[in-house]
Amino acid sequence: MTLVGRDLQRLQRIATDLQVRSPNSEINCSTADFIDPQSIQRQVDEWLVNSPADIVLIAHGSLPDQATCQDNLQEAQQALEINGLSPVLFSEAFATHMQRSNRGTLIIIGSVAGDRGRKSNYVYGAAKGLVNRYAQGLQHRLAGSNVKVMLVKPGPTDTPMTAHLKSEGARLAPVEDVANEIVQAASKGVATLYTPRKWQLIMWVIRHMPAVVFNKLNI
Repeated sequence: MTLVGRDLQRLQRIATDLQVRSPNSEINCSTADFIDPQSIQRQVDEWLVNSPADIVLIAHGSLPDQATCQDNLQEAQQALEINGLSPVLFSEAFATHMQRSNRGTLIIIGSVAGDRGRKSNYVYGAAKGLVNRYAQGLQHRLAGSNVKVMLVKPGPTDTPMTAHLKSEGARLAPVEDVANEIVQAASKGVATLYTPRKWQLIMWVIRHMPAVVFNKLNI
């Protein structure tokens, strides 16, 4: 198992926890440039040089402040890159290797925020909308192969990224529950997973709501 991130110390803490949970696993940590396409391609090639990947989980991002993104285009650019462009670039690099070996499961974390733009987080939502549409295209590309692509659309989940929401009283899904649903869905070959499951119905309503009604909502 290889953990990839931007902060080596945080990765090592996660690795230590995983080692306790799975003493027989070999866990390695590696840092990466999450934006530069040449660096991403080079590093993915190095990670997979000796053996194909069985499961790849693309799960990184940040939750930007919408008002800040509106006032500061650099902040908006960074939010779009880390939440949209970066997951797509990593996924594309891994998908090419997986298609070549005709095996593996690629799990991409999107968000319910990508289903419809809302004034409270539309920059973040636009980035996740990119991930959503990309994953659909990749699923189409790999249809009929032995490579499985699963798009995960979590609702607000209790992670460090949403710590400020929790402090404001937001109800967040336990990360263990979300993780379990992802594992179960991946084992069944599910293409798109809303987690917790209630968000599938919630977002269906939001997607199909007429603009005349939607535009009156403060969401």
